Amino acid sequence: MMLQSAKLIGAGLATIGLAGVGAGVGIVFGAFVLAYSRNPSLKQQMLPYAILGFALTEAVGLFALMMAFLILFG
Repeated sequence: MMLQSAKLIGAGLATIGLAGVGAGVGIVFGAFVLAYSRNPSLKQQMLPYAILGFALTEAVGLFALMMAFLILFG
């Protein structure tokens, strides 16, 4: 009983990182929109950096989710 409740608490704490990922994706694309509105001619140079920032931020979220699943089912 005690081990099961500790697993559930640990998995819940591991998913806190997902809130940061949501904020991070918003910051990445918000900065992209702001940069595009300031200088539209650089869109083709800025878009790969925005996609890279999105991918790296989502990777952190996937790692947090993987850790939660490992705690629950491992």
